[in-house]
Amino acid sequence: MTDQLTAPATPAVEPVPAPAPRRRRLKLPFSPWHLVLIPVSFILLVPLLWMLVTSLETEGEANRFPPVLFPESPRFENYSEAWAAAPFGHFFLNSLTVTAVVLVSNLLVCSLAGYAFARVRFLGRGALFVTLMATLMVPFQVTMIPVFLIVKWFGDTVWEGLGIDHLGALMLPNLATAFGIFFLRQFFMTVPVELEEAARVDGTSRLGVLFKMVLPLSLPALSTLAALTVLTSWNDFLWPLIVITSQDQMTVPLGLSYFQGAHRVKWPLLMAANVMSLLPMLLVFIGAQKYFVQSVASTGIKG
Repeated sequence: MTDQLTAPATPAVEPVPAPAPRRRRLKLPFSPWHLVLIPVSFILLVPLLWMLVTSLETEGEANRFPPVLFPESPRFENYSEAWAAAPFGHFFLNSLTVTAVVLVSNLLVCSLAGYAFARVRFLGRGALFVTLMATLMVPFQVTMIPVFLIVKWFGDTVWEGLGIDHLGALMLPNLATAFGIFFLRQFFMTVPVELEEAARVDGTSRLGVLFKMVLPLSLPALSTLAALTVLTSWNDFLWPLIVITSQDQMTVPLGLSYFQGAHRVKWPLLMAANVMSLLPMLLVFIGAQKYFVQSVASTGIKG
């Protein structure tokens, strides 16, 4: 018999079911996080809006309960009356002087110290930096009495302008901050060291590398530190309250106390003065906000 080759039986192919139609997701023209951030932002803006509304009310409307949400006839005269009720021009000049000196000193000293911690190797650098960072954990209420005694000693022995009841007493403790040194040190560590080495090979000194190469590349960090320094110095109230007693040395936060009496507070004038004192800070924040995210993101790359 001749063997006959038989082809294997072909299994039956089952039909593949058609894929189910995908449901179309609703695409929003903005990020879903905006649904959370917009209400939160509105909550944060409520105190500012309330301050603005109160600054345009009469005293009767400001003290009425339930509160008046919209004044019947806005009183823009409250701003001129608040400006004339106290020497606010002098207060603004004092605050501007203190803020400008503190700003320039912080940018200069913190840049030098931050660059030294980032690039220069010296004995005890790590221990000194850790000690510097530990001071950030000490609240000001703990150190204000020693700082007061140091400032008083400077006024008695070095120069009267740095002592109690002078604008120098507001500048001296804030000429450099541990946060500013740490902030710039972290940013300087993100600058490629090869650029600095190439400049050193060409004969540029350490200070030349810092001022001609590193600082121009660190504009976002410097702008952020400048904005934070201006905000802190302009709004400082506790330290001026301790060391300043005469009217001609008062800053804007202390000047706002003119509208607060023992038994009565002129709320419309007080809120109008607050709005005027807030405007310079809003301009600073708006001008520097584009540098915030870039600088903070860069300083977190290296430890």
